[in-house]
Amino acid sequence: MVDLACDWLGLRLANPFVVGASPLCDRLEDAEAFVEAGAGAVVMHSLFEEQLIADQLATQRLLDSTIDINAEASSFMVDTDVFSQSANPTLQHLQRLAETLEVPVLGSLNGVSPGGWTYHAHEIAQHGAAALELNLYDVATDPSLTGAAIEQRQLQVVAAVVDAVDIPVSVKLSPFYASVPAFVARLHDAGASGVVVFNRFYQPDLDLETLDYERHLVLSSPAELPMRLHALAILHGQNDLSLAVTGGVHSGTDAAKAILCGAHAVQSVSALLRGGPEHLRAMTTELAAWLDEHGYRNLEEARGATSVGNCANPHELERLNYASLLHSWGAPDSTR
Repeated sequence: MVDLACDWLGLRLANPFVVGASPLCDRLEDAEAFVEAGAGAVVMHSLFEEQLIADQLATQRLLDSTIDINAEASSFMVDTDVFSQSANPTLQHLQRLAETLEVPVLGSLNGVSPGGWTYHAHEIAQHGAAALELNLYDVATDPSLTGAAIEQRQLQVVAAVVDAVDIPVSVKLSPFYASVPAFVARLHDAGASGVVVFNRFYQPDLDLETLDYERHLVLSSPAELPMRLHALAILHGQNDLSLAVTGGVHSGTDAAKAILCGAHAVQSVSALLRGGPEHLRAMTTELAAWLDEHGYRNLEEARGATSVGNCANPHELERLNYASLLHSWGAPDSTR
């Protein structure tokens, strides 16, 4: 019998499968179904600071629009109890999940201002989150803002959040750093407990008829996994940060690849949106079967077995792999 239990961010999980930040746990009964199917942990959907600000501004505009519209009164106040002007609904749902589910529940935060990051992080921690996932999403549009400046700002955010909460902090990264290993090392020094590779950048398409943006969410596919496996294989063993993967994990064998490259936890969203709790159960069974078939008794024995740290010259290996892939076009197995 293979033992799938693992440690991630200082949390003990029954298995490495984590329901990633998404609408999958927006209803308590759905979250309970995923836990019953074997989820080791769940992550709440992200709390977006600018969305809260937009809601508050919209509320203020609504209130201002009602001033002096009644001939019998100089002003008139709309009942604001019918809509939310804060993060309270999200926080209350987080608390319900944390109190009900028998697995760790993580909060997810996507902020924009230094004060917003720390204020909302503290609120999430106060409402029962076992850990916090920071979703760093910076898109450079100002040519005077250098990559180094963006990285420094992000590191300051992480350090401030770590100081503001007493729960582990994990950072969800994009792949667009000149040196992911160097930035991850600096995140470690800033107090982060783990990283997640990689955030999916949901960029809109362009409608040529209307010249407007088309915003359609496209679910991931296993084709997105290799870039993440590559990052895991490089990061494994460089420090004591917990490593998680998200994006492209659609099967138990996908999870096995991530663990062999160094992952402590495996987050899945798209596959679970398609297949529901039963697909999660199937993924867990498939992972256990693969490990057993290949002689692994637990995840610790498999973790990092294919990381580049096992190579005498990682840089040379990377160059050779690149050249070999280019020359593989036209080979009998190149269409697989």
